[in-house]
Amino acid sequence: MAQRVDLDGKPVAAMSICMIGGGGFIGSHLCEKLMAETSHKAVVVDVSSEKINHLLRESNPWSSRIEFHHMNIKNDSRLETLIKASDLTINLAAICTPADYNTRPLDTIFSNFIDAIPVIKYCTENNKRLIHFSTCEVYGKTIGSFLPEEFRKDPKYYMLKEDVSPCIFGPVEKQRWSYACAKQMTDRLIYAEHAENGLKFTIVRPYNWIGPRMDFIPGVDGPCDGVPRVLACFSNNLLRGEPLKLVDGGRSQRTFLYIKDAIEAVLLMIDNPERANGQIFNVGNPDNEVSVKELAELMIQVYAKVAGVPSSSLSTLDVSSEEFYGKGYDDSDRRIPDMTIITRQLGWKPKTPLDKLLDDTLQYQHQTYSSAIKKVLSKPSN
Repeated sequence: MAQRVDLDGKPVAAMSICMIGGGGFIGSHLCEKLMAETSHKAVVVDVSSEKINHLLRESNPWSSRIEFHHMNIKNDSRLETLIKASDLTINLAAICTPADYNTRPLDTIFSNFIDAIPVIKYCTENNKRLIHFSTCEVYGKTIGSFLPEEFRKDPKYYMLKEDVSPCIFGPVEKQRWSYACAKQMTDRLIYAEHAENGLKFTIVRPYNWIGPRMDFIPGVDGPCDGVPRVLACFSNNLLRGEPLKLVDGGRSQRTFLYIKDAIEAVLLMIDNPERANGQIFNVGNPDNEVSVKELAELMIQVYAKVAGVPSSSLSTLDVSSEEFYGKGYDDSDRRIPDMTIITRQLGWKPKTPLDKLLDDTLQYQHQTYSSAIKKVLSKPSN
């Protein structure tokens, strides 16, 4: 493999990367990228290896550069040893499905704040660099949502900037914000360790990264009563021929970024510490903004082509947020990332339009799950 160079033309030395939560959606794509395009070694820590098993097989030519440690970081003393032995730690571990924020707020807070504390501590004490995955949800509601109607069309009131935008959450009884609050506290702890003790950090704020291997399909590779994030929820409805459920009419607007574009950004952060250290990066695609209702309609059109079924056989259904998520749900109205900092520091811009990323993703969902869904649906109900 040719010698890699960073954005300033300097050679990139091979390093050992401890990837906490590296067996999930983002981690699996990052591992593939690291194995295929770098000489870095991945030390993956997670409670499941299912999404990276194809990389761990001895027959895989990269198997010598990736190792898996089955570990729950809540109570395993091996974590510090692995961080200490690595050059870089990437923390991806999180409970990040909105259905859990209401029903499992304690687990959400522990997973996203309390469990991150030792990771930050070990990186600081051992002088190790940390790339931590936060969320765009830390911004909460936009200023625009509180303004009179005549001001609401101005995009400046919806653009979220890492070093300017305030974090606006709902009241405590709206437990949906437990995730955002926990993530914000972790961001603040990391920044405090940097300011007081010199921690070398990069914070990543993803904006709805989607693609193959995202979340799970209930009753196939996840619990029957599980509620994944919106893309997998809609995929599950499409695979089963059920109406796509639009929470509160699907009015909320989101931007969506293809996972392959996102991983390009993360690799730039890994290979360019001088440009990435001390930075908080929005990583999203402001050009791919749609309402959740529009997303459902697009997915219906794409899936109809992928599965060879008439789009008229697929539909949507409005449901209340309390009916779908339970009491205590609340949400932000829009999340549009300002891309100034990541473009300036790393020269990164998203590439993939929404129709292309939906086509790739739904092709994968159909090929991976359609047969299993047919078997589930063919079983007699009790």
